[in-house]
Amino acid sequence: IASLVECFLILPNHMAHAMRAADKEHWYDLPSRVVNTGFIWVRERLFRPLMAGVIKARYVVLAGVIAVLASQVALFVRGDVQWRFFNAPEQGSVTGNFIMSEGATRSDTLEMMREMQRATETLGQEYEERYGTNPLDYVIAQIGGNAGYGLAGADNKDSDLLGGISIELIDADLRPYSSFAFVGELQDRVVQHPLAETVSFRGWRSGPGGDALDVQFYGADTDTLKGASEDLQEALRVYPEVSAVQDNLAYDKEELILDLTAQGQALGFTIDTLGRALRHRLGGIEAATYPDGPRSATIRVELPEGELTADFLDRTQMRTPTGLYVPLADIVSVERRTGFSTVRRENGIRLISVTGDISEDDPARATEIQEALLNDILPRIASERQVEFRLAGLSEQEDEFLNDAMTGLILCLTGIYLVLSWVFSSWTRPIVVMSIIPFGLVGTIYGHALWEVPLSMFTVVGLLGMTGIIINDSIVLVTTIDEYAETRGLIPSIIDGAADRLRPVMLTTLTTVLGMAPLMYEQSQQAQFLKPTIITLVYGLGFGMVLVLLVVPALVAAQHDVSRQVGAMRRGVRSRLRSVRGGLVLLWAGVLAWGAATLGWAAWQGALHPVLAGLAPALADLAPMTAALFLFTVGVAGLALLGYLVASFTFGLSRRRRAARSA
Repeated sequence: IASLVECFLILPNHMAHAMRAADKEHWYDLPSRVVNTGFIWVRERLFRPLMAGVIKARYVVLAGVIAVLASQVALFVRGDVQWRFFNAPEQGSVTGNFIMSEGATRSDTLEMMREMQRATETLGQEYEERYGTNPLDYVIAQIGGNAGYGLAGADNKDSDLLGGISIELIDADLRPYSSFAFVGELQDRVVQHPLAETVSFRGWRSGPGGDALDVQFYGADTDTLKGASEDLQEALRVYPEVSAVQDNLAYDKEELILDLTAQGQALGFTIDTLGRALRHRLGGIEAATYPDGPRSATIRVELPEGELTADFLDRTQMRTPTGLYVPLADIVSVERRTGFSTVRRENGIRLISVTGDISEDDPARATEIQEALLNDILPRIASERQVEFRLAGLSEQEDEFLNDAMTGLILCLTGIYLVLSWVFSSWTRPIVVMSIIPFGLVGTIYGHALWEVPLSMFTVVGLLGMTGIIINDSIVLVTTIDEYAETRGLIPSIIDGAADRLRPVMLTTLTTVLGMAPLMYEQSQQAQFLKPTIITLVYGLGFGMVLVLLVVPALVAAQHDVSRQVGAMRRGVRSRLRSVRGGLVLLWAGVLAWGAATLGWAAWQGALHPVLAGLAPALADLAPMTAALFLFTVGVAGLALLGYLVASFTFGLSRRRRAARSA
């Protein structure tokens, strides 16, 4: 909006002064005059002949730019250019937490804490010898709780069993390695205490919430889910890039599982009555409730705390339905096992989450770990443990973001198309203008490959922004061509329009590219997460400018060729000659029938038609749709050639008959 106000209200006044000043030559305008002279020479001597060649070889040019686009997409498909959902800014905070098993003492917790301090200081000295600077800014250790992002299940643990360490590294610009690399080596240096249940290190990151690694197991009992979690954690320990691996199902105090014996069943006891009686004895019974002023009071009957001792089961007497008392130990069997503090459910389904962090220092390695997780580790655990799994955390947020981005892209393209249709008063001309948008991927992928920066969510944001910017050059060019075409031929209009719009197309691109160049070359670690957006805009618009000057003129000329053929077909349909109308109907009927027999059958049945498969055995090794497309293309080309020959023979025969009548 501000640009529109400046363009229509402020710029005309400035241009009026500039045009009056341009009537006089000043000595300080010499550089401008030299540049203008050189630009005019390049435009007239080099660019105009180039555009004439582009128009003459328009289909070769279009095929070439499509091949260039395919080559860049192949870099992404092949994995040379990686995808990383979020490129978080480098942080210098590291935390390490641990939980001791039940039965450990405070001295065991202190021993584990000192081991973490020892490993941290030793690694800091090694880094100082390796890089010349000790990376440790300060280190704080504690017991009685966790530091930073606490461990799951810590809330239900005794405070003497919890400990942690907080590490702050020096500024990211002062070290040539990331905090994730430090964490990867630190967790290998720590010698885990025999009574330590969980030891976890984590490097802090900013950005979207959720863990880089978040796997949820479900579809089995709690013990099986815990076993699957431990299998996954064991499989991930071989990767130093993976840290802070833990689950949210922590072991708690020992549980006693009571089951009725045959004697208890013979005496008339049931599990329900036995459980109700024990619950009342251990938790008390609400005997009565009475009003006490504005409130209500409750009378509870409970056993004295002195009787709730370790020998409770041995001293408890249970009354049989006949009124006799028998020891509880005679009618139940007792099984001791370690229980879980909490059991998590979602939509009534019991599940366990295994979370962790994956270092993004090497995008190719991170992708390799993700692929191993999805294609090997998780399917094997699911098969062995008979559980189901799904990915959550950043993976789930990535899917939501890409879905939202796709919706935004569709709305953006729809809005652009409607506006251009209104401006050009045509439904087909906007397609020429918008066809340049996919070719912005050429510069985007090339720039990321050149800078060795993975594609990320910021690349998608840059692509959405570039979509609106890159068509500006195309609009300027197509508008000028259409204006010139009103008074001259189309081919001269394309050449003249491209030559006259060369300067504004270059200026609109260079101002954006040069304005963002300083940020692209910024070396600060805090600015690295913005590089995907900057690379997308700089290289996408830079390559887009060149492609606009090649693709748009070629497309305009190709559209003119297609419109001529469509016009010829319309004239043929409206022809007075019955043979012409019948020939066109037969030709299109043949094309549709052949398409149904090849592409239609392959899409419906997933294989070539048996007759076609017998006639073309050489295509058996190809995919069904690929073979069908090949046969369809060859068949349509044959029908077109046959129609051309028949039409030539028919028109030649008609011409000879008319000549004979005239004679």
